[in-house]
Amino acid sequence: MYAEERHWAILEQARKDGRVDVAALASRFDMTTETVRRDLTVLERRGVLRRVHGGAIPVERLGFEPNVHARDSVMTAEKNRIAKAALEHVPEEGAILLDAGTTVARLADVLPVDRELTVVTHSPTSALALSGRGNITLMLVGGRLRGRTLAAVDDWALHALSDIFVDVAFMATNGLSLERGLTTPDSAEAMVKRAAIAAARRTVVLADRTKVGNDHFARFGDLADVDTLITDDGLDEQVAEEIRRAGPRVEVV
Repeated sequence: MYAEERHWAILEQARKDGRVDVAALASRFDMTTETVRRDLTVLERRGVLRRVHGGAIPVERLGFEPNVHARDSVMTAEKNRIAKAALEHVPEEGAILLDAGTTVARLADVLPVDRELTVVTHSPTSALALSGRGNITLMLVGGRLRGRTLAAVDDWALHALSDIFVDVAFMATNGLSLERGLTTPDSAEAMVKRAAIAAARRTVVLADRTKVGNDHFARFGDLADVDTLITDDGLDEQVAEEIRRAGPRVEVV
């Protein structure tokens, strides 16, 4: 097993069990505890695990929100597939909204060049990716910029979103569960996400499987508010069916 594959297996186990133990990992992968500790250090530097005595805990369990760079470096293949699948929901013309998020940013990168679109976004990352496109009318929503997520938030953003209406909002989320719906760690960002959903005729959530089953501090929507969830094929089929029964169409890619 390559180191990257082992790192991913460790992270998957941590997210499933709530923590990982150095000794248990050494036994599972038939390697020394020193090698396990080096692996955990690598994952901590990527912002996805936090080292604790004897092992590590996924950052989701700590209520800690990784920065954009850390989030963009994990689940890259899955995020790329999700973004490409989302193209099926981009209208031939009209207006769409792009939320701030690493998977949604990938959608910005692959938007068609042959469609006349108005794109509204509070993400400077997505705005920069689209700034040179002649077929796109770009509407950048301003506000206080959150350094951790590079999303514009607070009153300026809320006022702008209250005055628009788009065909589709492509949304990101930190957590998605049957019990709590859509959640994110920051209340200011939750308010902007809620306003984005309210401004759209349809809502498409782009979220890899690591978001499913997680709950964070601030809730910004119900599953009934979501028309379509696009996720990766690592999601348990029974969980996918439970989400479908709650309202959204679930596309697994």
